[in-house]
Amino acid sequence: MHALQRTRRLSQMRMRRVVVKVHIARANGGIGIRAYGRHLDYIQRDGVDRGGEGGELYSRDGETSDGRSFVERSRDDRHQFRIIVSPEDAHVLSDMKASTRALMRQMERDLGTRLDWVAVDHHNTGHSHTHIIVRGKDAQGADLVIARDYLTRGLRARAEEGLTQQLGPRRDVEIAKARYREVSQDRFTNLDRELAKLSVEEHVELPAMAGSGGRFMHSLYQQRLSYLETLHLAQPSGTGRWRLKEGWDRALKAMGRRGDIVRGLTAGLAPGEISTGIRLFEERPLDAKTLTGVVLSQGPDDELRDTRFLLVEDTQGTRWAVAAHGIEPGGLPPRGAVIEVSAALRQARASDRVIANIAERNGGYYSDDLHTVADPSSSRNFREAHKRRLEALRRAGLVTPPADGVWEIDEAYLKRAAEFEASKGGGVKIQVRSWMALETQIEARAETWLDSAKPLENEPPDGRIGKARSARLLFLQRDGFELEDGELTQDVRRRLRMEELKFAGQNEFKRSGRTGVELSFGETFEGKFERTVDLAQGRMAIIGKEKTFALVPWRPALERHRGASLVIEQRAKGLSWSFPGASQRGMAR
Repeated sequence: MHALQRTRRLSQMRMRRVVVKVHIARANGGIGIRAYGRHLDYIQRDGVDRGGEGGELYSRDGETSDGRSFVERSRDDRHQFRIIVSPEDAHVLSDMKASTRALMRQMERDLGTRLDWVAVDHHNTGHSHTHIIVRGKDAQGADLVIARDYLTRGLRARAEEGLTQQLGPRRDVEIAKARYREVSQDRFTNLDRELAKLSVEEHVELPAMAGSGGRFMHSLYQQRLSYLETLHLAQPSGTGRWRLKEGWDRALKAMGRRGDIVRGLTAGLAPGEISTGIRLFEERPLDAKTLTGVVLSQGPDDELRDTRFLLVEDTQGTRWAVAAHGIEPGGLPPRGAVIEVSAALRQARASDRVIANIAERNGGYYSDDLHTVADPSSSRNFREAHKRRLEALRRAGLVTPPADGVWEIDEAYLKRAAEFEASKGGGVKIQVRSWMALETQIEARAETWLDSAKPLENEPPDGRIGKARSARLLFLQRDGFELEDGELTQDVRRRLRMEELKFAGQNEFKRSGRTGVELSFGETFEGKFERTVDLAQGRMAIIGKEKTFALVPWRPALERHRGASLVIEQRAKGLSWSFPGASQRGMAR
């Protein structure tokens, strides 16, 4: 590869270092344009610029690029390439945009095609970096295919080559400073990689090194091991000899991940709030009780995949970082929301059980033909859903690709499928108990979570939730609400729910000038899912058209259809929704 060959002309130690991460985002299920648009909005979010403002989108030509136009051009793209370029020396670059444009010109020369791309520079972390989005189409409109080796190695080599040409090779003093910074980092560093190579069965004996460079490296190793001793990951066992704790490398990698999470989460804390003492929810025992708490902030986990973490304070005041991987971006609970968090159940899908049953009757094999024989009444769409499920598991490396359309399904299939299902949400299950912020509930003229939730076990009265309960009761007593044993009566609760819905409808009328409609049994309403409104009784979706709108209960399954036209129908068991002209329905309540 040319990019790799050219960098070998200069010692790798002298090259400017750049971290490059790549993710290929695919438009699954026809929701590509919405997913693409959400990612574009996300990387331009407030707070990523040096002044705390939103990121400025740019491309090959202009300082400000038209993001909406880029998303519209991507409407039919099967995939897009998301790239993060993080130069170690970003702080001395006079113009990151110029460096990005130079890298993209080189990438076009390497691939032999003009690329359609946009980028945003981020300065909200300790290390400035650039997000680049490349459309999955080449200049002729064909699907853009890029070799894996180029994405994983060649692009980084090009970035390092360009930065080295711009800033010059790294000097001895720069190399020494970069190595010395690794001594006290709470993460797995290059020094640790070198120590791992020197270790034999978790024992390290530092070799004698000649010359000033050798003595410097010996000193770095010694200092790093001494620092690992303060982390209880190493201990001396004689002159120049050390014993590493079993799993020391995994512990350092976990520390690095924890630090990244904490930095991302605390960026959203209010002024004066502290960021110390944050624990990872995944470190709790699997049989631990459900955690109830208040959302303090949210932060990025993987910016390439738009996954998030929530910072949650429980009733004891302990703060937890909770993975929110399985939640659509629009479905994330806002700051102040009350949520319950528990370990995700390891349970296979119904489609997994169907696949396993058919395979069990056919010697461990599954195919569309075998499914048809086993269930002649099954529709083609139903069987296609099972094939899509297997493809998802194949991409995760849990099943092998089929031979001639026939899948091999072994006895451990259901277990692997269940573990995969649990891991999709970061291994946790999040249930929102109140979309309305805890502080807002105190004087809300509505039936709130505080009115219906009983005090939790070991809930201190002086904690965040305990204080809110007391303040809520004082408000209800002061304003003359009818109470029984300190709680709202059922009649008052019903009246408050109706008044809250009426007030929400009036607010939408004032905002848009449209009239709200109430559906009777069997009636339907067609409109676009425009946005959501968080009420005390739950999150509501506004389905609207030009002159009218309907306020309906929001459900997570609705979120991926935000911006789409829907038909809602009032049925005996609540509301159902479907797409115009389609027969398949999903329950909204």
